[in-house]
Amino acid sequence: MKILSICLISFIILFFISMMCFFSGIYFLINNLVYFIEWELLTLNSSSIVMTFLFDWMSLLFMSFVLFISSLVIFYSKEYMSGDLNINRFIMLVLMFVLSMMLLIISPNLISILLGWDGLGLVSYCLVIYYQNVKSYNAGMLTALSNRIGDVMLLMAIAWMLNFGSWNYIFYLECMKSNFEMMLIGLLVVMAAMTKSAQIPFSSWLPAAMAAPTPVSALVHSSTLVTAGVYLLIRFNYLLVDTYLGKFLLLISGLTMFMAGLGANFEFDLKKIIALSTLSQLGLMMSILAMGFPKLAFFHLLTHALFKALLFMCAGAVIHNMKDSQDIRNMGGLVNQMPLTSSCFNIANLALCGMPFLAGFYSKDLILEIVCLSNLNMFSFFLFFFSTGLTVCYSFRLVYYSMSGDFYSSSLHPLNDEGWIMLRGMLGLLIMAILGGSMLSWLIFPNPSTICLPFYLKLLALIVSFMGGWLGYEISKFSLNWSMKSLNLYSMSTFMGSMWNMPIISTIMINYHPLKFGQLIIKSGDQGWSEYFGGQKIYFNLKSNSILSQFLQNNDLKIYLISFVFWIIILMFLYI
Repeated sequence: MKILSICLISFIILFFISMMCFFSGIYFLINNLVYFIEWELLTLNSSSIVMTFLFDWMSLLFMSFVLFISSLVIFYSKEYMSGDLNINRFIMLVLMFVLSMMLLIISPNLISILLGWDGLGLVSYCLVIYYQNVKSYNAGMLTALSNRIGDVMLLMAIAWMLNFGSWNYIFYLECMKSNFEMMLIGLLVVMAAMTKSAQIPFSSWLPAAMAAPTPVSALVHSSTLVTAGVYLLIRFNYLLVDTYLGKFLLLISGLTMFMAGLGANFEFDLKKIIALSTLSQLGLMMSILAMGFPKLAFFHLLTHALFKALLFMCAGAVIHNMKDSQDIRNMGGLVNQMPLTSSCFNIANLALCGMPFLAGFYSKDLILEIVCLSNLNMFSFFLFFFSTGLTVCYSFRLVYYSMSGDFYSSSLHPLNDEGWIMLRGMLGLLIMAILGGSMLSWLIFPNPSTICLPFYLKLLALIVSFMGGWLGYEISKFSLNWSMKSLNLYSMSTFMGSMWNMPIISTIMINYHPLKFGQLIIKSGDQGWSEYFGGQKIYFNLKSNSILSQFLQNNDLKIYLISFVFWIIILMFLYI
């Protein structure tokens, strides 16, 4: 009853608050309201410590989505984590995680943003190392240290904002574009957002964080940790329009999108494929944000949260039933064994690909049409559309590997769809993954806008998607001798499949050379000749001399008499 109570109570409370935030968000959106609340914590002489909260349609809608997804994830965890003796601790960690995200969303102040930001980093470390094995510890450390870079950038931005009299960045957004010092703050904030949202060169922690339990992955990759950077930049979007900062971010995020899409086509781990797809979508959000469309980026952020959480929940149900096997080569024919889970999985996958009239279509298609309409260079245009094709390609490859064909794993663990608690959690998100996109598009863009494009440009997204789907089908049919042939291109496959060697660069490369250099310094310095003739030798000589001096002083009469006797004996010997 205790397990039931904590999961059920958390689910009911979060769901209730989510609904309140959602309807408040709609009210604020329709009436164009913004509430800026200041809560004075402490006044000392003329200095006051004030906590500020910003409630507008954006923060309220985002909060409602985060709470809705986390409530269903906690409900789902009741069955998924049922074998865990410490489920209470797990739920508490998830609630702390959600609370940190809430603080970050409603803060217009860099100090309180740092509280939420660091809270996310700390709790994510605790959740990644939850299973307590060497792989989890390594992944947790990589996650925590990568995010520390962003924390330091944010701290530097806070220190620099001392020059302006207040940490409420919301007051300075308009003047930020013209002021060089403000552009420096902008650069620091962009770097912080790049670490949190895992853009190149900080991408390697995101697939590594898959060591966390699957419900946590569903939460992290949909609406909390990785979206914090995107949300922060949506707030700072004035800095990115028509500046070099925006152009830099457009290039980096475009490359991230391309790199993640390419890597997912070489991957065989179910959770890592979905993690790389998150990385690709984050690149898409960042790039459209860099082009100066914050509303579109926010729209895609919300729709992506819905189908990505569903995708992870379905993957979790499959892994749970496969007795913790994550290799898609061991799967196959799941559609016969787990029809309901497979249906949810396929709908989420189609929403990710931008299938018309599902959640992903409304945001993704609009983004690609805006890209066609914008004054972009050829390279960025290629990255946008090629990455879209790659998304469809790895999604279809995943479906063909896991859903169709024969069941390749052992017959000792028959699969079934009987996890009703997990299924209820998934069905709640399924409805939103189908209806959420249209609902949000009517809310956020109430006035219909027509984008006029030439016929082939209008159909380009559809053509690229169909080509990607066909290629995914072809890749999934490759037999063993094809695998052997790929050994001729082994270095290229390794390079593309390992995220352009980024995990190696951010782990072994960063560790190996400083440790080697440190070993040399210790050998030559602390344990070498400089120490022998330097501090340690002087210390040793002084110590031994002072001990001798102390001995002589404490025993002066005895020593005097003995020395006198010795002196007499020496004289006698000399006389003889």
